Amino acid sequence: MRTSTGLLAVFALGFVAMAGTTASAQSVVVDMKGPGAGNPFWAAVERGAMEKGKELGVEVTVLAPPTESDVAAQIAQIEDQLAKGVKGLVLAPTDPNALAPVVDEAIASKVPVVFVDTKGTNKGVTYIGTDNVAGAALAAKYICDNVPAGSEVALITGIVTQSTGKARADGGRSGLTGCGLKIVAEQTGEWDRAKGLAVMENIITGNPNIKAVFASNDNMALGATEALKSAGLLDKVMVVGFDANPDAAASILAGEMKASVAQNPANMGAIGVDSILKLAKGETLPAVIDTGTVLVTKENAEKFK
Repeated sequence: MRTSTGLLAVFALGFVAMAGTTASAQSVVVDMKGPGAGNPFWAAVERGAMEKGKELGVEVTVLAPPTESDVAAQIAQIEDQLAKGVKGLVLAPTDPNALAPVVDEAIASKVPVVFVDTKGTNKGVTYIGTDNVAGAALAAKYICDNVPAGSEVALITGIVTQSTGKARADGGRSGLTGCGLKIVAEQTGEWDRAKGLAVMENIITGNPNIKAVFASNDNMALGATEALKSAGLLDKVMVVGFDANPDAAASILAGEMKASVAQNPANMGAIGVDSILKLAKGETLPAVIDTGTVLVTKENAEKFK
């Protein structure tokens, strides 16, 4: 989930209430999956967390590993915060399996934990975010409704070792094949715009008859759009993304991308902070808190700029 630098999209959010603070002046650390600049989706998550922190009298500080793939750096940051006596952790894990031991360490230390955006593998930890399978199915249905039956299509996936990447790939694949379309190419763009562009170039070279592509986030969709535009094929190949970030909304309004699936990232940040405080007070949470999705087309894209 990146824009041109795109690293914010897969950020792991670790909201950590620091030791030695009062309930009315807690300090919360947000540990994201990558640098906090350059991605509208993660900027919205951060904004939601900051606004909720201000509302509740909680100081929110943001940390992140250098890149979304730097799992070791994220683990090290969390271990450092646990050593400092953190009181709560909201995490969108870069690699759920790799992060599981440090999450177990937090739980064993009585530190409340919730997952945001990407599900972890630890049992009993609430997930706050999008039903990514359902969201990808929305994107697939739009493609199914707008290209001829039996058409060749492509799928550009995120990082499928993450639950978000896998769920969007599964939902998109199932929806596209379920309506009779033929997936002739499926490659990962690793949430990155430049990689999405390169993958799209490869796909159209080997599959000149494709009619649509579903990219699992808008950064990759925007990269795919650039590749199609350069190849003179944008009027022949429909591009649908996921996130409905402002750049994608502008592209949709300009008639380039055709659609995207909007999440509510600000809700993820806000509910993450609020949930940690609830857990710290002994309250219980549901296993899943769905922050919702909606299909964005030219008709409603103005609201997402």
